[in-house]
Amino acid sequence: MKKHELIFWSLKVPLDFLIIFSAFFLAREIRLMTDLIPGIQLPIQTIDTPSLLWFALFWAFVYITTFSFHKLYFLQIFSSKIKEFLEILRYWFYWFVFFSVFIFLWKWIIYDTDIPRLIIGFAFWLWTIWVILERIILNNIQYYLLKKWLIPKRQILLVNNKKTEKIQNILQDIKLANIYKIIWYTNSKEISNFPYKYKWSIDELQNILEKNKCDEVLYIDSDYTKKELFQLWELSRIFGLRYRYITNSFDITKTNTSLSLIHNIPVIELENTSLNNWWKIWKRFFDIITSFFGIIICFPLMFIIWILIKIEDPKWPILFKNRRVGENWKLFNLYKFRYMKWKHCVKDAYWIWENNDNALKYEQELIKTQSSRSWPLYKIKNDPRKTKIWSFIEKYSLDEIPQFFNIFLWNMSLVGPRPHQPREVEKYELEEKRLLTIKPGLTWMAQVNGREDNDFKKETRLDIFYIENWSVLLDFKIILKTFWVIIERIKK
Repeated sequence: MKKHELIFWSLKVPLDFLIIFSAFFLAREIRLMTDLIPGIQLPIQTIDTPSLLWFALFWAFVYITTFSFHKLYFLQIFSSKIKEFLEILRYWFYWFVFFSVFIFLWKWIIYDTDIPRLIIGFAFWLWTIWVILERIILNNIQYYLLKKWLIPKRQILLVNNKKTEKIQNILQDIKLANIYKIIWYTNSKEISNFPYKYKWSIDELQNILEKNKCDEVLYIDSDYTKKELFQLWELSRIFGLRYRYITNSFDITKTNTSLSLIHNIPVIELENTSLNNWWKIWKRFFDIITSFFGIIICFPLMFIIWILIKIEDPKWPILFKNRRVGENWKLFNLYKFRYMKWKHCVKDAYWIWENNDNALKYEQELIKTQSSRSWPLYKIKNDPRKTKIWSFIEKYSLDEIPQFFNIFLWNMSLVGPRPHQPREVEKYELEEKRLLTIKPGLTWMAQVNGREDNDFKKETRLDIFYIENWSVLLDFKIILKTFWVIIERIKK
């Protein structure tokens, strides 16, 4: 652990303690506001300062102890921030239950002063929000200092035998993380034109690791023997380095395993995804709830957009249908607000069959001449078919709102692989057909990791990664990142 990581880690403990301690007293001041709820006069309920001081000190200590035991003060900058916040909320809930039981059972045994329930409630919400804000501020300060090279980045030793062009996306991602610096690479033989210093012998590497000139070992691929790789791994453990490796598809799949028996023979099953059984039911339930409320909340906005589109181009329909391939190869119509004049809409999705669909021909011409993405993905620059309202709804991603109906009808899920068009699916290689084993999503991995910068291959790889590593936490991370992407687009 670097010094700056230790400093930022050590700041969390006193700051958390101060926040929790202060939250009790601020909560008491809020409770003294008798007109806090409009139209209702609350009776004044409070607690004297010495008694509240005891509660604040004791429960701040319990909070710090609880989080310490659950390693919430050991999360470093390269850990998932969303996971950290969810863990805070998780142990906040456990602690709240414990606090409630303690308050009820130990009155007249350890203490004899009532603490008003609203003070407890206000205090709990205050310190939870403040602790999360504190983490966000500390993380952003640390990230900014790393980005500007004001504090040292984590130095990486690559284990690699591939040329630059074959791992360009990996090198680019390491660079974009802004917290790492590749200092050397090692392999049984040197790679021509590789942009980093070469180290070979295990003895030489041992000298580097022993003198703390490296923080992490990142394995991509190598020509080392198993014995040499084991030595390198053992050295990283001896000198306390983080050892990680870039997985291939089979490595990732191996994480989704289950043990069962064929009579008396133990067998390990490699599962396609952990999204099965009860998790599928949970995901469907979550989709129904979010799509239902999404439709209700967004209905006034949809009505306004409906009127604006109708004014500009009076012809029906208002929704644009785009034929997509869903789970198990089932075709469905993905709904968007119509961004082009009706005469330019491809008609087959509306059950209007034309042998020579001029709209389709025109679209194919535009793809050839004005697409900014490689086939089969396309994005037409300066699309002449666009209506005036489109630039507004596209900027704020409002064209996607009707897909809440797709989710409610179970054509789609809130999070899943990108729903591809039939002409894109035709280009699938064998492995990429796995994308059709679960419901496509309103938002997806590539949406929050590069967006239009991803080519077809990288986008499908990200979606396969999602399928193989699905979890509730991953869904929440993608949802939160989607909001952040929208906010970033609004700022531009």
